[in-house]
Amino acid sequence: MADNGSVDGAPEAAERAHPQAELLRTGANLGYGGAINFAAARLGLDGADAPDYLLISNPDVVFGAGAIDELIAAAERHPDAGSLGPLIRDPDGTVYPSARRVPSMRFGIGHALLGSVWKSNPWTRAYQQAEADLSEREAGWLSGSCLLVRPKAFESIGGFDDRYFMYMEDVDFGDRLARAGWRNVYVPSAGIVHAKGHAAGKVPELMLPAHHDSAYRFFADRHPGPAAAPLRAAMKVGLAARSRVSVFAAVRARRTSDEGE
Repeated sequence: MADNGSVDGAPEAAERAHPQAELLRTGANLGYGGAINFAAARLGLDGADAPDYLLISNPDVVFGAGAIDELIAAAERHPDAGSLGPLIRDPDGTVYPSARRVPSMRFGIGHALLGSVWKSNPWTRAYQQAEADLSEREAGWLSGSCLLVRPKAFESIGGFDDRYFMYMEDVDFGDRLARAGWRNVYVPSAGIVHAKGHAAGKVPELMLPAHHDSAYRFFADRHPGPAAAPLRAAMKVGLAARSRVSVFAAVRARRTSDEGE
């Protein structure tokens, strides 16, 4: 367990309850990808004692029966898979679209502008692969909340990019794996439940700007150089404006909810 500077005592309680677990203190909040890199470095992913697989999981994930066995079996079927991800359900049983295509500029802008107000728009549907069958298939990227990763693949791209404090680190990770010749494989026969976003939802004024900053970093990294400077500038201005609108709406909704209680 890589503890990102928590103060609620939960990691210590888990360590006491599970003697086989090892608590690793990062010393600060390194972000999600940074904490994974911290833990992976201490596990040792190369050499004779390297593990066969690295299983990455959020702390609020509940594994279904046999889920890890299913992921490992799929990894054996797909030796070129760098990462494999399960079917993810929300606590109410809804299937979360966790195996998506890498957002292009066109689909990314369409989803960013319309995703929150017109959820069934064609750009969001295409990006989320919402209409894809729940079958074992290749994806552009997989949700980082639960991933089975080959250590060799993880090492080949230097792990997660820890410039992403929160959000988009899994999109970047899956895209870089694919660029390095690995596949990202969705394994719906493995199931988990993920109570996503609880902490983030409490402080939208911090988390929403972080989301938009990460989105800009992702697109800026993939459109470098002087020729793309106007495109990056337009993207930066547009995302900043969307961030302000999103924060205003989220804070107002939270206040309305609090007043209602």
